[in-house]
Amino acid sequence: MTDTYLVTGANRGIGLEMARGVLAAGDRLIAVCRTPSMSEALVTLAAAHADRFQMRVADVCDPAALAAVAREIDGPVDVVVCNAGAMSARGGVADDGNTAVSIAQVMMTNMAGPFFTARAFLGALDRSERPRIAIISSVMGSQQHTGSGAYFYRASKAGANNLMVTLANELQPRGVAVAAYHPGWVQTDMGGPSADLTPAQSATALLARFRTLDLSQTGRFMNYDGTPLPL
Repeated sequence: MTDTYLVTGANRGIGLEMARGVLAAGDRLIAVCRTPSMSEALVTLAAAHADRFQMRVADVCDPAALAAVAREIDGPVDVVVCNAGAMSARGGVADDGNTAVSIAQVMMTNMAGPFFTARAFLGALDRSERPRIAIISSVMGSQQHTGSGAYFYRASKAGANNLMVTLANELQPRGVAVAAYHPGWVQTDMGGPSADLTPAQSATALLARFRTLDLSQTGRFMNYDGTPLPL
C-alpha cells in the first residue's frame, strides 16, 4: 500500500533527503517550500517522478498560503511532515544577534509553523485510513538539556514539543497520530560538517519511524532511531 507524504522544507537538507526517500519507496510526495524553483535537486526529482510528485509553494508562517495548497489536494494525505525550520543566534545571553526580528522568525517558523501546517492539512489527513503528523524537533528543546546558548532555537523546539503533545491530545479521537522527532546531529547548514549523520542517514531513519507511527506512540518525543526522549 502506498502512502502520500506532505513534507515542508523539502528543498534542502533532511527535507530533500526525505523527499528522495519517499519517492524511492514508491510513495507519493507533495513537497512544500518557499522557493522550490531555486532547488535544482528538487526540480530534478519532480521531473523524474512526475506521476507521484507535486511541488507547491508556501511559507509555513503563512496560514493563507498553506490553506491554498490544501484546497488543491483532492485525495488523502497520510503523513504530514513538519520539517521546515530556522536557526537563530547561537551565542549566550549577550549575543546581540538575539533581536526582536530574529526571535520572531525562529519562533514563528519552528513553533507556529507546525501548528499552521497541521491545521491546514487536517481535512486531507481525515481522508486517510492511517493519518500521521511528524514534527521534526530537536533534543536541544528538551527541558532536560544541559547546554547553553542558542536560547531561542532551544525555546522554539521546546514549544514545538509542547504543541505536539497538545495536538496529539486533541487529534487522538480523530485517529490522527502525532509525534516529534530529533533527527540527530546532521551535516546540514545548521548542523555543520562535523556532525555525526549525513542528511540521507537521518532521513532514512526518520522515514522508518514515520511508517510505524500509530496511536500507540502518539504524544511521544523520539530520537531518529526510535529511542524515547524526555520532553
